Amino acid sequence: MRLHDRTFLLLGGTGGIGQALIGPLVECGARVIVATRHPERLEKRAGVSPVHLELASPELDRQLQQLSEVYPDIDGVIHCAGQNRFAALDAMAVSDLDAQLMVNLRSAMLVARHFTPRFRKAGVGALVLVGSTFGSIGFPGYTAYCASKFGLRGFSEALRRELADTPVQVVYVAPRATATAMNPAPVNELNRALGNAMDAPEAVAAQILQAMEKDERRRFLGWPEKLFVVINGILPKLVDKAMLKQLPVIRRFLDSGVVS
Repeated sequence: MRLHDRTFLLLGGTGGIGQALIGPLVECGARVIVATRHPERLEKRAGVSPVHLELASPELDRQLQQLSEVYPDIDGVIHCAGQNRFAALDAMAVSDLDAQLMVNLRSAMLVARHFTPRFRKAGVGALVLVGSTFGSIGFPGYTAYCASKFGLRGFSEALRRELADTPVQVVYVAPRATATAMNPAPVNELNRALGNAMDAPEAVAAQILQAMEKDERRRFLGWPEKLFVVINGILPKLVDKAMLKQLPVIRRFLDSGVVS
């Protein structure tokens, strides 16, 4: 995928991974339209245009239409926006469930639905969807997040196959635990207790760009997480047993009363 002279719509540009993507994209010669709820938080720089977009809004489809009218040259979308909450299922309000499904899954589907016809007509276009290792491995305390990311992975796979005879590229990248502000202190402590590595947002951003430049269909990040994804798909009982051993530690943080 060529990055130079492209115009990318970046969703989640004020988050850790999204923010880390802006600089490298501009340095590659791309123009970046950063859509966020808080465009005022972005530093002004050449090649970057902040715009307001509410991914959880019932009016998202209309907002996308208005955005396209202002920026008709968009020929790529990078969706790395996300919400999560580390909590037991019965401790989450309906609004918590709705927010994760709306932002993590529904918004990606609506964005793809909006831009796919334009990209097909133009003969060029890319949809880059940033998922998670938890889109392949169910993890206690992240039931809603896993559901949304499992859905995103399935959506990207089905859409890629649906568009296989078109010039539209669909890329799915699944990071492992990443050190961003989305993770509260208890989650960071849990990762340390379990010995889970956490990547810097800049490292994840570099991997996303590599996957784009190499025209990869999917890329899973981190070792041994990539191995666990394969094992979980083939022999899920092995992962069940491993998770059962970790469950007392996970419950200690789940039941602490301090959640994101």
